[in-house]
Amino acid sequence: MDGSGTDAVFAGSIPEFYDDYLVPLIFEPYAEDLAARLVRLDPARALEIAAGTGVVTRAAARALPEHVELVATDLNQAMLDHARAVGAARPVRWQQADALRLPFADAGFDVVFCQFGAMFFPDKVRAFGEARRVLRPGGTLVFNVWDRIEQNEFADIVTTALAGLYPADPPRFLARTPHGYSDLDAIAEDLARAGFTTAPRCETVAAHSRAASARAVAVAYCQGTPLRTEIEQRPGADLAEATAVCATAITQRFGPGPVDGTIQAHVVTVPGV
Repeated sequence: MDGSGTDAVFAGSIPEFYDDYLVPLIFEPYAEDLAARLVRLDPARALEIAAGTGVVTRAAARALPEHVELVATDLNQAMLDHARAVGAARPVRWQQADALRLPFADAGFDVVFCQFGAMFFPDKVRAFGEARRVLRPGGTLVFNVWDRIEQNEFADIVTTALAGLYPADPPRFLARTPHGYSDLDAIAEDLARAGFTTAPRCETVAAHSRAASARAVAVAYCQGTPLRTEIEQRPGADLAEATAVCATAITQRFGPGPVDGTIQAHVVTVPGV
């Protein structure tokens, strides 16, 4: 079963599970990292694409001076509605927008940034081209993507456990999409095809993913991402059973009680457009 058509669909209860479980598990450390990079770029106007439930938006709102205009966009209205409801430390312009067709004039932003969204773009060259179009001369694109799934312990364990539960049709969302765009040479080639003439700076950043229990990790991945849709589409074990199997696999690896796994991502900065 090819789930690629639903890989970018974060609807129903997924945004709440995503924000409550997945954000503290894997996204917050990289949100703070990205916000610190934005501060060093000293923008007057910053655009976020694929903002999701707003974890980076909130970090940027705290870190950037109040005079900086912050615009946060996402294709998925359900995720954006959740982000707007949670809010930020200061005013943010929340706007539904497709990264492949940004509704902004040319050369309007000093920085375009994106956390773990590039992997979901169906046409990455076009999305990067749109980011370049809306950047002012001398502006910067900065984004991060997950490294290979083998470098991210919890995601790898969940994927392996589900393959054992559904051997005829393993759910592959995590490997296919979140961890499917980790080749830095391919990313550099896509950026060049999008019109960026300066070679990107790439930094691999390792961090720790911590949760109070193995079940919290299993709920995060199985119920807070489009992996949920893949599980619910398959016959046999239901979502609760699949979540329990993943929790057991994580417990077998890390033991009962709090768990601590490694995560790893690439941060890509493209300066001087």
